[in-house]
Order: sequence, then structure tokens, then C-alpha cells
Amino acid sequence: MADKEIHFKIKRQDDPNAEAYWEEFKMPYSPGHNVVSALMYLREHPVNTEGRKVEPVVWDSNCMEEVCGACSMLINGTPRQACAALIDDLEQPVVLEPLTKFPLVRDLMVDRQKMFDALLKVKAWVPVDGSWDIHRHAPLISSGEQSIRYIFSRCMTCGCCMEACPQYHKDSTFIGPAPLGQVSLHNSHPTGKYFNEERLHAIMGDGGITDCGNAQNCIQVCPKDIPLTDAIARLGRQTTAQWLRDLFVK
Repeated sequence: MADKEIHFKIKRQDDPNAEAYWEEFKMPYSPGHNVVSALMYLREHPVNTEGRKVEPVVWDSNCMEEVCGACSMLINGTPRQACAALIDDLEQPVVLEPLTKFPLVRDLMVDRQKMFDALLKVKAWVPVDGSWDIHRHAPLISSGEQSIRYIFSRCMTCGCCMEACPQYHKDSTFIGPAPLGQVSLHNSHPTGKYFNEERLHAIMGDGGITDCGNAQNCIQVCPKDIPLTDAIARLGRQTTAQWLRDLFVK
């Protein structure tokens, strides 16, 4: 890098009710930085390009392995994981902004709680009382189904797909693509399928699957390349079948 510096332009906000403002920072360049490690440096050296010492930038992170989903933010306008965004691959100045579809906490940190509330609504888990005897009674899953389920199990509730979805916003009741993907995952589980009807009913009402506009933005930004549109299409067929059962089976 010719200038031997890393240049950041960061959108900041001191609290949810404060006015947002932009602040720029520069730091010495060294190879191998990702956005999180660079933010760690700025936390230790919180001096902006005007030479003023300021409050350190606030952000969220945990695993540094693109597994927890905590460090989601807009990086040069694209929702992605800060731990997987290498500085050497980014155009400068590196523009950092918080996700816009979730309540702001401060600076780059948002509250993703409504995603977890959505997972509760759709019962995105497999209730197990005890365990299967794998040698005699455990249900078998084909290798093909295992491969499909594994892809959806990689979802880390990071919020990138929700950020990119035009139907998911503060004035909408749409549950969003990530919870729908988890409904598809758990409905395909040999034990989880016993609660298929409850999950399907949870997404058949207001804010459910019919609110999806098929923009397909979700699959463009998913850091795990999860085929969410495939899951939504599968759930469309399942909810139609469930509607017919509700109509004719009393």
C-alpha cells in the first residue's frame, strides 16, 4: 500500500437518540488486518484525522472466525462480517456504518434481539427429551439430506440477509429470510418435523412467508452462501399443503 496508512470513515452516534455524525481516522498500515483488528487498534489510539482524542468507536464482535455473527455492519455499503473483511481487499477510505434494520445501541453496534425473538416465534429448535438409541431406533437421514441441512445449519443469525431485504424494515411485520431458513431446516429434521404444523402456522399469518417479495437480495449478501430462496420456495409449498389440510381436515 503506497501511502502506508489505513483510512476509515465511520458513521457514529453517541446513543440511539443522538444525532449521527461522520468521523475519520487513519492508522499505520500493516498487512493482514481485518476490520475488527483495525478497530481494535483505533480503540487503543482513538485520535481522529483532526488530531483530536475522541471516545473509542463502539462495535460488537466475539469469535473472530465468522461464526457468531456479532460483528455485522455495513462496510463500503455492503452488509457483511467485519472479521472476514480484509483491509487489503477494501477500497479506501473504508466506510463503516451500523446496520439500519435493527435498533442502534451506539456507533456501529446494533441490537439484533428481534431476530432471536423471531426464532422463538417459529420454534427454531428441536425439542429432545433424552436421546435416540443410534443402533436401533434413531431415524436415518440420507447423505443428500444431511448435506442440505448442513448448509442451513451454518446460519449465524448475523442479520446481513435482513439488512438487504427490502421487505424487512421498521414499519414492516415481515419475519425476514433468516428465520424462514431455520423453519425449513427444523422441519426437515426427523424429530423436529413433529412440530411442522406449529412452525408453518407461525409463518402463515401476518408478517409471514407471503410478505417475501422474492427480491433475492438475501442470497447475494449471505456470508455463508445459504440458499434462502430455495428454503422460502420449499416453505411456500409446505404452507399451501398445510392450508389445504386446515381447510379440509377437521
